[in-house]
This record gives sequence, structure tokens and C-alpha cells, in this order.
Amino acid sequence: MHIGTTGQRNLLLVPIIKNETLKNTNMLLRHTSSEVIERKALTINPAKTCQPIGAMYAALGVRGCLPHSHGSQGCCSYHRSALTRHYKEPVMASTSSFTEGTSVFGGQANMLQAIETIFSVYDPDIVAVHTTCLSETIGDDLNQILQKARENGIVPKGKHVLHCHTPSYVGSHVTGYSNMVMGLVSYFAQNTGIPNYQVNLISGWVEPCDMREIKRIAKKLQSNTIMFPDTSGILDGPLTGKFEMHPKGGATIPELISAGDAKFTIGLGQFATEEAAKKLEYKCKVKYDITDIPIGLQATDRFITMLSRYANVKVPQSLTNERGRLIDVIADMQKYFYGKRVALFGDPDWLIPLTEFLVMLEMKPVYIVSGTPGKAFDIRMKDILGEKVPEAKFKNGEVADMFLLHQWIKQEKVDLLIGNTYGKYIARDEDIPFVRFGFPIMDRIGHSYFPTVGYHGGIRILEKILSVLMDRTDRDAPEAKFELVM
Repeated sequence: MHIGTTGQRNLLLVPIIKNETLKNTNMLLRHTSSEVIERKALTINPAKTCQPIGAMYAALGVRGCLPHSHGSQGCCSYHRSALTRHYKEPVMASTSSFTEGTSVFGGQANMLQAIETIFSVYDPDIVAVHTTCLSETIGDDLNQILQKARENGIVPKGKHVLHCHTPSYVGSHVTGYSNMVMGLVSYFAQNTGIPNYQVNLISGWVEPCDMREIKRIAKKLQSNTIMFPDTSGILDGPLTGKFEMHPKGGATIPELISAGDAKFTIGLGQFATEEAAKKLEYKCKVKYDITDIPIGLQATDRFITMLSRYANVKVPQSLTNERGRLIDVIADMQKYFYGKRVALFGDPDWLIPLTEFLVMLEMKPVYIVSGTPGKAFDIRMKDILGEKVPEAKFKNGEVADMFLLHQWIKQEKVDLLIGNTYGKYIARDEDIPFVRFGFPIMDRIGHSYFPTVGYHGGIRILEKILSVLMDRTDRDAPEAKFELVM
């Protein structure tokens, strides 16, 4: 099984394997050379996964929305399983079930039959269609197909079908998420001419608990906001003993429509939200600004300041107190962070503020890779690292993969590795303390319940980092220096 199918060519060196083959896999990793050879078309162990997974996750952030994969059953099964393994929740999605014949004659008949079946059996309010490699390669015209479905009365009155293009051979799960959010804006947002004086918060790809925390902060500010997508209550819902096909969480259709009458839009994460914010401005004349996902002290400060300004509200003392507690932890524990060399991999929208946070802690983020393409990544990293970590190496795009990260680590060791579950192989091979962060995390729980955004989330990040560093200190300490109090 593979991590992803993005990139021109992908070579997977770390498959999902049984325990008895782990030894052979680690032996394979030990053949990684420290000599970096420039590659143009080969991705080895991608630091990303494919667009449809991101589109599916964004669609799940809307109440009553069923994601639909216009492609084969295998593609949809992989995308669902990737999300299910991370969130430990059943992920519902439908598929056009392409066959060999569909690949030759096109997917229109399958799509029309699927829409009819979905509404009659599952009764969602929205079907959010995303494409796959196959449907994009054969050139299915989704605009025409979905228009035909509406004209033929297959889409019931009061129900909605929208789409976005997400071929897996370009971009990443982050760009797929961005494309679906833009599709939601294109379809639903309306400018009625009657301002509602709200601020739209377009959420980047973060955990359901992070979305819940962002809403809590907005409520603390007493600001008039809506947020979309919003997977809280959908992928972190309680176990009640009763199955709900369409949980009650998520952004609602009226909220999506009202986004067009807002006075301002704030996008959280440039890579995942800027295209949707631009679309909303073009369509409904709602101005926007983009800030980082509020990870760490500085990024959280910027988000709260921006929301306070555009919502015209004051920052309450309670949030100032939360900030003070984060600073207190930093002051108490700073000696354990100082000078530690860190390698990171994952999505650019969280790598950027996290790197900034680590630099503020006087750690040294020396190796950073992201599989999501975009020039903004280089610009921000140069600005953050600059003279503070002149030895830092960073790269994003198709050939910025975990193989390259491992090669850099081979050149000079690091004290800490931060990234998703797939980093555990490098961490084991190089004997590096490892903090799991990002998507996917399949071998631990807690990421979808304990936020890492905001000031409370900053303390959570510090706790995770300190735990692995202190565990290493305890493990390696000689008897004479095995301390009770650290």
C-alpha cells in the first residue's frame, strides 16, 4: 500500500508492513546515502498524499454533505481508509465505481446513476464530487454531467451537487482541500446586498479539535464569525450507540450562503485557503486577508490581533491570561529547548508557524521538507530562518520527500524529528526522539482531541516536545546523573 500517488513518479521505500518484515525495511533505510543527487521526476517516500483525500476531508466539514469520488472503487476505498486510520472514525463517501468500460466510454452514465442512488438511499443535503486520476485523464466534463443531472430531475428539489477537480498526479492533499473549499464558495456564497457584519474564518487543514479551539477563541472575543469547513462534531463526535449517517456538526448551508454578505474574510493558512478567499472576493466583493494557522505564540498573536481588528472587538483578559501561561511554560523550560537541532516534514501551512515557534524557543530547525508545491514556502522559510539558523536546509514540491530528509539527517544528526507517522521509520533507524504532528497519524491517538492551535495548543506542543527530549535524557543518563527532578 502506498502513501500517495502524487508526483510524476513515486517510489515507496516504506510500505505498510507486517511486523516480521520491519527488520528488512529498516535494513533498506540503512542503504540511504548521505550524498544528495538532484532529481527532477522521481519522488521517494512522498511527504504528502493525494488531492482527493484533501477534497474529501474538506467536504466532511459541511453538515449533511456526502463526499463523492468520481473514479474507481479502489481510489475511494484508499481515500476513506486514509482518513479513517487517522481520525479513528468511520468516513462515509460514495464512488462512481469506474470499470474498464467506463474508462473507455466515459463516466457520465455512472455519475448519473450514482447521484440518483445516493439521494434515494442516503439522503444527504449535498453531494460534493471530486475527481480522480482516471476521470481527469479520460476528460470527463463534470459541469456538463451535473447540469444534465439537474435538468433530468435526478437532483431532488432543495438538494445540491457541486464539484472540484483533484487529479492525484499534481499537487497534494493540501491543494485538494483548497480546491474543494473553493468549490464550496463558488457554489454557495451569495451577495444579497444586505450586509450581515460577520467575519468569515476559512479554516486550513487542521484537526477537528483545532477547529473547535479556533471557534472557542472567536467566541471569547465575542466576535460575529462563521467558520468553514468545520469537521468538529463530525470526525470527533461522541459514541452514543446510535449510528448517524450525517452528524450534526459542520458548517451549515445557510452559513456558507451568508459568507457572501460578510464584511471580511480571514483565511488560516495560505496554501489551503487563499484560493477560496480570492474566489469569494471576486464573486461577492468580500475583502480578505491571510494569516498563518495559529500554531505557537507569534502566529496565535497575529490571528487574535487580526480577528480583533476586523471584527471590531477587544481582546479579553482571559485570552491574555492564556498567553501568559504559555509564556510561563516557555520561560520555565527554555533551557531544554536551547540549541536543539530539529528536522520537520509535512504540510506547509503548519510547518511555517511551527518553524517560527521553534526558532523563538531558540531551537534550530535545520531540515524542513514539504511535498506541497508553492513558492510562498521558500519565501516564508527564508524570512523565518534568515540569520538565526543560517545552516538550515528546506525544500518543497515534488522531489521534497522523506528520502531527501533522511539524506540530510545522514549528513549531520538532529536531536528531534517532527512529522506524521511515517517518520517513525527514520526515527527508529537513526535513533532520534520523534514527535508525531500532522497528517496522517495512524499509530497514536489524541491528535484529534487535544488541540495544538492557540495558546493552549502551544502548551500542548511544548509538552509533547519536552516529553520525548526528557525521555531521551533519562534513557541515556548514567546512574550518577539519573535525576528525579529535571
